[in-house]
Amino acid sequence: MLITIIEDNVTLAKGIAHKMRDEGHAVDLIHDGTQALEYLQSESSDLIILDINLPSMSGIEVLKSLRLSKDNTPVLLLTANSETKDRVGGLDAGADDYLVKPFEMDELSARIRALLRRKLADTPVLEKISNVTFDRGARSISLDGNPIDLPRREVAVFECLLDRKEQLVSKATLANHLYGVGSEIEEKVIEVYVSRLRKKLISSGIEIKAARGLGYMMKATS
Repeated sequence: MLITIIEDNVTLAKGIAHKMRDEGHAVDLIHDGTQALEYLQSESSDLIILDINLPSMSGIEVLKSLRLSKDNTPVLLLTANSETKDRVGGLDAGADDYLVKPFEMDELSARIRALLRRKLADTPVLEKISNVTFDRGARSISLDGNPIDLPRREVAVFECLLDRKEQLVSKATLANHLYGVGSEIEEKVIEVYVSRLRKKLISSGIEIKAARGLGYMMKATS
């Protein structure tokens, strides 16, 4: 999953990003309200962690603008103010949940899991392609009902290609899905992940084709 963290406290933002990446998510970091809104209007995200007090534009203003544009991405608000009126204001603006600072990272993770479960409830949890089944909730892959042991990065590659099956997916898109937009990841790293994934999908009825200099395409062959 791609999580966008919008928080002007750089130390806290990096701490949250480290926790999310450790749990297998890609992360985008933004520290300014106006920049965040501009980014979110052009890029998609699976979940947004949004601080209320931001430079140039408040988190509440960013949130209201997103909801006015019919963007229903789940939003977890972070607030340093524990007063009821501020929490109510955030929820009324369209937030899905809130967390008062300071907080424990384990609680943040639990709230994120809950929000992602709600999002997955609106989409098919099990998706089948040829002889392979992908469980989006558990983030697990099975072949003919037998689990395939995949590291989380390879699962993320599979997910990205599956979401765009029969479409050409650039290495940059895969890198963004795995590590977040703007990540400085060498193309060779993506090539290694795709190569390992291919080997584990032999006899699956799935082909991952490479287009030199362009990217990869996943399609069913049976």
